[in-house]
Amino acid sequence: MDLFKQARETQIEQESPLANRMRPRTLDEFAGQEHIVGPGRLLRRAIQADQLSSLIFYGPPGTGKTTLARIIANSTESHFITINAVLAGVKQIREAIDEARERRDLYNQRTTLFVDEVHRWNRAQQDALLPHVENGTIILIGATTENPYFEVNKALVSRSRIFQLKPLQQEDLRQIARQALQDPERGYGALDVRVSDEALEHLVDVANGDARGVLNALELAVETTPPDEQGAIVVNLEVAEESIQRRAVLYDKDGDVHYDTISAFIKSLRGSDADAALYWMAKMVYAGEDPRFIFRRMTILAGEDVGLADPQAINVVISCWQAFERIGMPEGAFPLAEAALYLATCPKSNSSLAFFDAMRAVEQEQEADVPNHLKDANRDKEGFGHGRGYMYPHAYQEHWVAQQYLPQALQGKMFYEPGEQGYEQQIAHQVARRREAQLAAMVETGDDWRLETGGETLTTGPKSRARDMWLQRVVDDTGRGLGALRDRMFELAQVQRHNLLLDLNAGSGLLTWEALRHAPEGGVWALTSDPQAGEALRQQAERLAELQRPTVLVGEPQELPYLLQLRGEGDVRFDRVLARNPLARFELDAAPLAAAAAVLREDGVFVFAQVVPRHGQRLHELVDWSAAPRELEERVVQAEEAIYQDQGDPLVRWDAEDLQEALNTAGFQKIELKREQLTEQRRITDRHLQRWFQELPLEDGRATYHAHLHQAGLSNDEIEEVAGLYARQLRDATVTWKSRVLFIVARIWE
Repeated sequence: MDLFKQARETQIEQESPLANRMRPRTLDEFAGQEHIVGPGRLLRRAIQADQLSSLIFYGPPGTGKTTLARIIANSTESHFITINAVLAGVKQIREAIDEARERRDLYNQRTTLFVDEVHRWNRAQQDALLPHVENGTIILIGATTENPYFEVNKALVSRSRIFQLKPLQQEDLRQIARQALQDPERGYGALDVRVSDEALEHLVDVANGDARGVLNALELAVETTPPDEQGAIVVNLEVAEESIQRRAVLYDKDGDVHYDTISAFIKSLRGSDADAALYWMAKMVYAGEDPRFIFRRMTILAGEDVGLADPQAINVVISCWQAFERIGMPEGAFPLAEAALYLATCPKSNSSLAFFDAMRAVEQEQEADVPNHLKDANRDKEGFGHGRGYMYPHAYQEHWVAQQYLPQALQGKMFYEPGEQGYEQQIAHQVARRREAQLAAMVETGDDWRLETGGETLTTGPKSRARDMWLQRVVDDTGRGLGALRDRMFELAQVQRHNLLLDLNAGSGLLTWEALRHAPEGGVWALTSDPQAGEALRQQAERLAELQRPTVLVGEPQELPYLLQLRGEGDVRFDRVLARNPLARFELDAAPLAAAAAVLREDGVFVFAQVVPRHGQRLHELVDWSAAPRELEERVVQAEEAIYQDQGDPLVRWDAEDLQEALNTAGFQKIELKREQLTEQRRITDRHLQRWFQELPLEDGRATYHAHLHQAGLSNDEIEEVAGLYARQLRDATVTWKSRVLFIVARIWE
């Protein structure tokens, strides 16, 4: 390179936009994407060791795909060639290949070829790379905003490791903005730039996970703001709002997000979730989707998923469609919303104004990804695990199942509020109760072995992809079972309209909201030890008039007197205290029982339901042993029963009699105890099987099912045979899961 050319490139670099000047040069400067470049992660180790294989970076704009490639270029000893697929064709590919061959033959040097926007190449252009990737002439690094499973040659995908980059978190964007303000060479560190906290928060919020967006807005704000008398450039909230005003929504009418979003919309309608349906529809309209496409999909759903259950559904959709064609947008949003609401609430009003609540959420809320189980699974289920964990509502009683349809950040958000007239008057109660069952299922699902939650696969490779996949989250028929349990408790409690009620273990609010319905002239308090659950309860309660809201307390049961005293309510005593599983971690503990007694009126009643782990579902009862040796079955049965008879395990060493004694100790004199066996339909997944038969202890230190079988004397070969039997019969099967629940009605006085 001659000196003049180098000087020109240096000048171009200095005059380039701030976002380009501030690109990180090393991994230590790189912000975000901890899941792929964090300490100890595979990609970070590969970059540091200069041992890269072919890679494809996939993610939204401004998340660091090109930046990572440049960091690799700065770190590797191989020859690095950069091509932009928008500008380059087969000729440039051939030139790069020839150069790579020459360097390999003459200098024994590897060549890394970075192709930005690789999805822009057609199949023929991508095919031209394939043989050279296969024989090792080049190491390919591709960057794409489109799903590589859709837009990149399958042969290239199969030979590459794919890393999915996610929108940056707000703290990452703050860090990037601060670096730009402090850097004296590439940023504004040499100037006196003062950005207010409110201005920075606005830039970060509206940038919506896009580093380029926040830097472009910061550059516009600084460059267009004249210095004040002291020479300082002051960027306040007003300046920031002028620099970046509208949140960008990631959406491509022909791409991956399009299919994922319409899939989420249809699944939300099918699942009778009006809130989620409105949200996904608002996202599509906000991003410019043709409403006629949405009407077409709703017409299909009216015939496919509603049918004769409500013959008027298809007529309503067609009538709304015709109305839309006559009036157009923006007023056409009303019939569009009406059709979606009808489909979401039929059996299975000015209510269409709720659509604009959803639109405001799209404008104001942080960009939310489609939950993994709602994504379109047709083409990339094996690669990213999209669609895994989705439960088909028609497979469940009443064609409804408690699963989540809104993004994680919006779960519990309510857009649709049924009116008090006509058809909506009939469904208002059902909509409210289903929302509560959904929330309870989200917060409180799990089994005796403490299932974890999972998510979307963010990195896959050419081999052993299953090893890299995150384990899916499964919510079975828990919502329906919780609803039945809730109704049983209120039947026992005999709540009066004027009563004061305390939900001792509020969690998801399953009992709290029902308590408000039963005691409209009384008052409801909800206690939770989880601050996040408390905040969620408070946010949900904001929909109610202030006097109708429950009082939410955050703390442990034994802290109740202190928490009430803090609010000036130290003299409050409750007519009814209700709780579901008040025993922490299901271990027998008198503390929460004594706490209930301490805040109960003399004539008050403590009603709670408690699962007894000792009588939980035995796994061996779920399988058919007819093809297995009789002796093996007997040994497994004995080993499993020993688990539940272990007096050293606080989880299973107590029963109804022990709980009754603990209640007496806590101060309860009259105790009615009812034993009931509950059943629910539960889907067994790979995650269950892996958790049962893993050798390492569980997260809480408890031994696994595998460990108990081993302790009982089963050999590794025998345990492997048992694991195989369970896998063959139970994987992806829906089973009847049994549990023992104690319903207790306790009073202080006889």
